[in-house]
Amino acid sequence: MSKVSVTGAKGIMPTVIETIHELNLVHLSDYDGSWEGFDNGNPIEGADDASEKLVTVRALESTLDLADAETPAPRGTLADNWEQRLEEVRTRVNELDDQRTEIREELRQVEDRIDRVSPFAELGIDLDLLSGYETVDILVGEGSPGEIEAELDAAEDIRAYETFTSGDVIAIVAAPTDAVEAAVDESESGSEDDGNVIDDALVGIEFTRYDVPDTDQSPSGYVAELEERKTDLESRLTEIDDELERIEREDGQFLLQLEEELTIEVQRAEAPLQFATSNRAFIAEGWVPSDEFGRLTTALRNAVGDSLEIEELERASYDRHGAHSHTEEIQKGTPEGDADAPAQTDADATADDEAADGEKQTAVTDGGSAVTMGDEPPTIQDNPSAAKPFEVLVQAVNRPKYSELDPTIFLFLTFPAFFGFMIGDVGYGLLYVAIGAYMATQFDSKGITSLGGVAIWAGLFTILFGFIYGEIFGLHVLGEVLWHDTLHVDLLPLNKGLEPAAADFALGWMVVSVIAGIVHLNIGYILDFYENMSHGVKDAVMHSGSWLLMLNGIWIWIFSAQARGSKPDFLFNTFASDGPFPIGFTGFPEWGLVTIPLGVTEFLLTAPLLVFLIGFVMLLVTDTVEAVEALDVIVNVFSYTRMGAVLLAKAGMAFVVNLLFFGAYRDPDGAFHFLRTHEPSYVAEHYGDGAEVIFNGLMHSGTAALVGGLVILVVGHLVVLALGVTSAGLQAVRLEYVEFFNKFYEGGGANYEPFGHDRNDTEDHY
Repeated sequence: MSKVSVTGAKGIMPTVIETIHELNLVHLSDYDGSWEGFDNGNPIEGADDASEKLVTVRALESTLDLADAETPAPRGTLADNWEQRLEEVRTRVNELDDQRTEIREELRQVEDRIDRVSPFAELGIDLDLLSGYETVDILVGEGSPGEIEAELDAAEDIRAYETFTSGDVIAIVAAPTDAVEAAVDESESGSEDDGNVIDDALVGIEFTRYDVPDTDQSPSGYVAELEERKTDLESRLTEIDDELERIEREDGQFLLQLEEELTIEVQRAEAPLQFATSNRAFIAEGWVPSDEFGRLTTALRNAVGDSLEIEELERASYDRHGAHSHTEEIQKGTPEGDADAPAQTDADATADDEAADGEKQTAVTDGGSAVTMGDEPPTIQDNPSAAKPFEVLVQAVNRPKYSELDPTIFLFLTFPAFFGFMIGDVGYGLLYVAIGAYMATQFDSKGITSLGGVAIWAGLFTILFGFIYGEIFGLHVLGEVLWHDTLHVDLLPLNKGLEPAAADFALGWMVVSVIAGIVHLNIGYILDFYENMSHGVKDAVMHSGSWLLMLNGIWIWIFSAQARGSKPDFLFNTFASDGPFPIGFTGFPEWGLVTIPLGVTEFLLTAPLLVFLIGFVMLLVTDTVEAVEALDVIVNVFSYTRMGAVLLAKAGMAFVVNLLFFGAYRDPDGAFHFLRTHEPSYVAEHYGDGAEVIFNGLMHSGTAALVGGLVILVVGHLVVLALGVTSAGLQAVRLEYVEFFNKFYEGGGANYEPFGHDRNDTEDHY
């Protein structure tokens, strides 16, 4: 990236803005108003009018749901009468929208009335019979008839009552006792505040009261009239929606094209807000790709000639902390380093003089030009197409700085592998690929399509590990067919360790997870070492190198023979010749160096421990505070055991689902088998008393159990599929963000957003 400055008289500013906008190349820097004699510029005349029209257009697009409509992308140019057409569309759409709002409100009121009168229609009692009595109380509502009658029987204030029930609706007529009537007669305020004896009686149970509608019609007639009104309103709504759809078809492209044009106009008109301006001159700065500086210069010279100064201020590299680590010297005041550039104009000189007044605000690097607006260059993430979807996961943390390594490629290489390792099933993997393909192809949102790409890669690695484990939807049929019957391979498939006879695999996967963590963290510290090389070899060795020494020193010691008796056996048995992964590794030797007397005992200092201590001392000298976290080299690696835990958890869930449906038995050798192709009786007939049926399975328990079992089988595997995202996906992301990124990555970069607008012009008119 190159920092460029454009200085000229205010009179040519609109032309300069239009030229830069058409190039769609310069990431403009924001002037903060700190230079003496310079203020932020004012919007170009017409900005307010364009902004107001743009708001109108976007409001119309929202009303017409253009964002969800299948309207072709805007093309062409606007006709001369576009303002008149916009006003006509605005007037008509607003009228229809107002009508629609009024009708929807009336429809809501009608539906509310229907809901209130429907219970009375169920009873079949005229509404005028449910009110107006002085000697009895009447209440209509919904509740349990048995509970209601029990409460009415127990009520001391009720002399007699009658109930009328239809469906869930009940009408109650109750006569209060003489004492209650006498109290009402003596009250001065009338009956409104004296309550209803039925209400008082039912206060302790669940009862929904319905107010009697105010109408002279019968309930059924009133409901019929309301239903007719509802149908009429719905018909009018449909007509309005059809009319709006017609406007969307006829004027949708016009509105989208107008939005594009007005957006461009507003961008141009408000650009001076980012410039530094005085009474007669302006200064604009921004970032361009270094190889595009010549094109920028040529375009501006063709537009305004020699009446402005175009200067490449710097081509700088930044270290990870945002400091300039290198700046190429660019001769001040000469575009593209051209010593024969035209002399400055009076306006240029004025701008330079006025800019000099604020020189105390500038920064100078390596003897190069002044960097007047101290912003860092924006970031362009340039990754291979296969890794592009993973940029969304990096940006979820923070966009990389211009000075940093973009970790996307490392995320692409490790995240799908972690996910596939934890799920490892061909069936689930195929579903993940299908879901990812749907997300990537059926949505317009860049975020969703990127997540679809991530899902595809995660699914592919799930399929890969599924072949290694020989599993498809938790069944080992794939391993038997592929590895044993076809390829005659004895080592594969690998067992996940759920069966009692394969328990060593369960612990073995924890060891594998630890080794994956050691490798992953080594990559992180090596990347940190590389980035710290910008400060010098000493800084890289003392800081990043210390962590590398501690990490590898302590873990080589943990896998070494020293103090083996106090370490778990599975550390040394996992890769032994008779272990679950038989590669012949039983631990590192002691590599003893010197015996140190410690009172009555002795301590053997081994090479791995010495490496760890050297790294710790280096870190202590470099950063005493950070040395307190030295044990992170152990704790962070242990975090990766969550991969082995998720692997066993997800496999266990699939195992239970299959066990419930198929059933299972254990043969005389202790091997576990699902009853996929045999009835439970097969076990006794084939093995005798040496085998044991663990569960018959719903599949073999009758028709009803078979149907229920199929539901459990499908729903169960769908649950495992969903939890694979929320557990394996989130755990893999956590390991990347918390354990890996923290070793070398800070983020906080700005996105490269060039001032301009992509457009497709044709001869069409709208």
